[in-house]
Amino acid sequence: MSPQKQSGNPARQAQIEQTVKQQREAKRQEKLAEYQRQLKKRQRGKLLWWVVGIVAVLAVVAVIVASIVFAPRSYTAGSEGATIEGVETFDLESDHVEGVVEYEQNPPAGGPHNIAWLSCGVYDQPQANENAVHSLEHGAVWITYDADEIQGDDLEALRELAPRTYSIVSPYEGLDTPIAVSAWEHQLKVDSVDDPRIAQFIEEYWQGGTAPELGASCTGIEGPGKL
Repeated sequence: MSPQKQSGNPARQAQIEQTVKQQREAKRQEKLAEYQRQLKKRQRGKLLWWVVGIVAVLAVVAVIVASIVFAPRSYTAGSEGATIEGVETFDLESDHVEGVVEYEQNPPAGGPHNIAWLSCGVYDQPQANENAVHSLEHGAVWITYDADEIQGDDLEALRELAPRTYSIVSPYEGLDTPIAVSAWEHQLKVDSVDDPRIAQFIEEYWQGGTAPELGASCTGIEGPGKL
C-alpha cells in the first residue's frame, strides 16, 4: 500500500484520513459480499447434489420394488408327483417330422414335431404347433389363451405367472377354454387367470415331468410377435 499522504492543514488531514477509512471499508464490504456469494454458491451446489442423490436413491428403490412386484413368478424345477385336479395326461410320441401335424389335443401337449424348436418367451401372435411342441420336449411349459377372452390386466397377470425361462406364452386360435397350460404329455384347462391351479401345474411340470429332452436349449427360432 502506498504511504498515506500528509497535509499541514488539520482539517484537510482529517478529510484525507476519512477518505482512506471509507476506501478500506468499501474494500472490506466488497470482500465480504464476494465471500457471501461464494458461500451461497457452494450451498446451492451441495443442495443440488443432495437432491440428485435422493432422486437417484429413489429411482434405485423404485427399480428394485418394480422388479419384485412385476417380475415373473419363481418356480422350482422338477416334478414332485403332486395331484392337480383337472390335469389330463397323455402317452405321446416324440418323432421329428416335416410339415403340418394333426394333433389329438388342442392345443397339443406333445407328439411328433418339427426339428426346430420355438424360442421360449412371450408372444402376442399365435405360434406354430410343431415348433412349440419341440420346446415342450425340452421341458418348457406352454401357456396359451383365447385373445378374445383374456385381455388387459388379465393378460398381464397371466404373463406374470410364466417362469423366467423355459416358458412360452401366446394366444391360440380355436381354444375351447379361455386358458390352457401344457407341458409334455400333460395339460390343464381353466376359465380364469385367477385359478390357483395354473401356478400349481407350472410348479409340477415346468422343467420336470416326462419331457424326453429335459434341459435342452429353449433358444431356437423366433416366431412372429415376440415381445
